[in-house]
Amino acid sequence: MNIAVDAMGGDYAPEAAIQGALWAHSELGVDVTLVGDRNLISKQLDKGSSTDNGIQIHHCSQVVGMDESPLKILRQKKDASISVAFELVKSGKVQAVVSAGNSGATVGAAVLALGRIEGVERPALAAMFPGARGAVVLIDVGANVDTKPKQLFEFAIMGNIFANSLLGIDNPKIGLLNIGEEGSKGNERVKIAHDMLTNAPLNFVGNVEGRHIFSGDVQVIVTDGFVGNVALKLSEGMAEAIGLMLQRETSRSLMSRIGFWLSRRAVKNVGRNLDYAEHGGALLLGIRGVGVICHGSSSPKAIKNAVRTARNFLNNRVQERLEKGLAVLQSRTF
Repeated sequence: MNIAVDAMGGDYAPEAAIQGALWAHSELGVDVTLVGDRNLISKQLDKGSSTDNGIQIHHCSQVVGMDESPLKILRQKKDASISVAFELVKSGKVQAVVSAGNSGATVGAAVLALGRIEGVERPALAAMFPGARGAVVLIDVGANVDTKPKQLFEFAIMGNIFANSLLGIDNPKIGLLNIGEEGSKGNERVKIAHDMLTNAPLNFVGNVEGRHIFSGDVQVIVTDGFVGNVALKLSEGMAEAIGLMLQRETSRSLMSRIGFWLSRRAVKNVGRNLDYAEHGGALLLGIRGVGVICHGSSSPKAIKNAVRTARNFLNNRVQERLEKGLAVLQSRTF
């Protein structure tokens, strides 16, 4: 197994990407190909630990800026690291791509190089959330700002297969994110999607509200990329705020500090669950290949865990299950 890491993508590239790739190789035993400027990558590798044949460099001459137009990039920067990385998947030299770079360009490069699974109109980003009763999959979290009812239906199918095959959740409950639980709530596209999902052979439980995301009662929550991305960033900000408030409160008195010390293990475990770096990144579902898109400010730990996510996706043959499951359900009319 060889996984490409976009060494030039992200706010802290190339350092964070390279360190994360080295960490992934040493801890997970996965071969990694660093895609980007050979000179910059080699300098960073020289600073760190010694490497072996498990770390390779694939040179490319162009870098994608975080604020550049995805369409412009795909047209004008043919040798950009993210485009080259997905071309390596297409040629069979690597099996997956991990990137913390421009998410729009990453989605576009993936679709351009690999194409979509038959029957999928739009790929979607699936992110894992820490629920009170177990993991929760939120799909889409940023690949599509505007969606049609049929696309929301496709997201539900992909989320269902993802939760079953990668997370081991048998017959996961699926909910449609909305402003109310009643079937009559929401805009027209959500209402149509609700009717489609109601008639589908899925464990659809109806509409769910934002407060249900972290409960874990529903394992797959479907929404468009605009709302999903807001929910994702809100949860990240909330986790950081909780950490700061906890530090402030535990420093107020000696008893508070003692209480914190006694419960430090539990607090540490909760903090780990809420840390986005522990989950690595979001999987791009619906393409003919494997891509993991990370937060722009990803740390080496986040990159390492994103490589872990890609490895698990490959080991559990999720791609094959997606293609088969979509073929079966897309052949029916609901």
